[in-house]
Amino acid sequence: MKLKPRAGIVILSLLLYACGSAPAAPTINAESVQASAIAAASTMVAETRAAIPTNTSIPPTDTPSPTAPPTDTPPPTETSVPATPSLTKDPCDKPLTSWQGPSAQLSVAYEYSPQSKDDKVVVSLWVMTDLGECGYLSSLSTGPVGQYSAAAYVDGAKDFKVFGGFRITEANWKIVVRNDSIVALGSCYPNC
Repeated sequence: MKLKPRAGIVILSLLLYACGSAPAAPTINAESVQASAIAAASTMVAETRAAIPTNTSIPPTDTPSPTAPPTDTPPPTETSVPATPSLTKDPCDKPLTSWQGPSAQLSVAYEYSPQSKDDKVVVSLWVMTDLGECGYLSSLSTGPVGQYSAAAYVDGAKDFKVFGGFRITEANWKIVVRNDSIVALGSCYPNC
């Protein structure tokens, strides 16, 4: 029996507490109002000073010059247009199978890495002989004495292409394909 009056008192006190007065409004700090007013005034002064026009001189105007009198223009003359030459084929874009001068023995050595037995390497040699003959070699076993340009295309563990240039004289020569160059080494190879 005592339980019911206590429950009623608790419910009544909760209702009165919920219906109580609103929380008091916070008081305004006079120092923060003063600081805000000073900041606003300083901003207005700075913007006013920035808007004041500066004393800038007027740029000079370009005065027109008198127009030159007309000149006599000669009539056009007819000129013949030279015939455009037809495209000529490069005389060195051919296989060089025979030559006039001395020869050298050639062979190819591979010093690139990584290297595997399944690599496919295409070596191309182009030569200009001392007698002016030129072309690419179809056989890499013999070549004329002269200036060579070489290219190698490697299809293997690492695909790459490499180029080089060198002079071949009468002797035995190893054309060595490396990762960064192609060189020709004489009879001292591989101990050069």
